[in-house]
Amino acid sequence: MTEKRTVFAVAAHPDDIEFNMAGTLTLLARAGFEPHMMNLSRSNLDSNELSEAEITRIRRREALRSAEVLGAECHEPIANDLMIFYEDGLLRKLAAVVRKVRPTIVLLPSLTDYMEDHTNTARLAITACFSRGMGHYRSDPPTEPTDQDVYLYHAQPHSNRDNMRNLVVPELYVNIDSVMDTKLKMLGCHESQRQWLDETQGIDDYLESMRRWGREMAQMAGRSDWQCAEGFRRHSHVGFSAQDGDPLSEVLGALVQRQ
Repeated sequence: MTEKRTVFAVAAHPDDIEFNMAGTLTLLARAGFEPHMMNLSRSNLDSNELSEAEITRIRRREALRSAEVLGAECHEPIANDLMIFYEDGLLRKLAAVVRKVRPTIVLLPSLTDYMEDHTNTARLAITACFSRGMGHYRSDPPTEPTDQDVYLYHAQPHSNRDNMRNLVVPELYVNIDSVMDTKLKMLGCHESQRQWLDETQGIDDYLESMRRWGREMAQMAGRSDWQCAEGFRRHSHVGFSAQDGDPLSEVLGALVQRQ
């Protein structure tokens, strides 16, 4: 029996996947991968006017709407804003999701980014994948371990810069021109973020910001025939797959430019 091919995009907050991974996620879905999405945070702090309960409901609806654009399964968040720590409880919860999804490819945040929710999400996702086959590691809820090879790809940090303002150069560039409309539609589902990002981070047009960062990736790839790209760095295969590999490049072929 052929192993089902699944791609799991994991991020901290609703809209993080859309900013940095949605194009590649869409391409993999079109190539036959079953798409899954998960934002670890409920984004309960994303408003200075609405109550926590109301903004949490809004952000959940927006995340579900975005996943529907792609036909992806959207898994429920497990933490509040600024409460994503590398700790036992969250790790066991995420490990249960990883075991349920059985991903072949995992798209996850950069290990260096401007805020700790992002970097801690990356660390949690790494260990959740690493522990997938450990029979004595009890996930929450208890879920049977899995033994499939899994390949981890770290997306670019916010604005393509790390937390010390340094430009992050990816290993792989993915041409997302053919799915840019889908990526924009998915990001556009997060309507509540337009005012919030302007107020708190000075991003007055988050759709244009996403385009700008994508154009920078295309330029760094040295491809004048590309308009926008997403960048990724591969995690070490040790503990995740029997042999080193790059299924993302194999599946997407000419759409991938290697550094």
